[in-house]
Amino acid sequence: MKLKKEFITHESDGAQVMVAAGDVGFYGLARSNKTAAYIVDKLKEEITLEQLVSDMAAKYDAPREVIERDVESILDKLRSIGALDE
Repeated sequence: MKLKKEFITHESDGAQVMVAAGDVGFYGLARSNKTAAYIVDKLKEEITLEQLVSDMAAKYDAPREVIERDVESILDKLRSIGALDE
């Protein structure tokens, strides 16, 4: 999976914002906390769910089940705005 090329991110004051720069059906601004921003940044290149969870597990000290649940939640939100190529 990968973030669609029409979605552009920008870092400002420690926060990430994302906008759609094309006709993808999303006409808003999405803000990400640090964890979501890390996932979005990883999605700028092709990555599998398993790779994403493993990268998160290496970075954050949390149970793998919690990481999987959090990653799925963020991916669901990105899907809901049409931001993922799968």
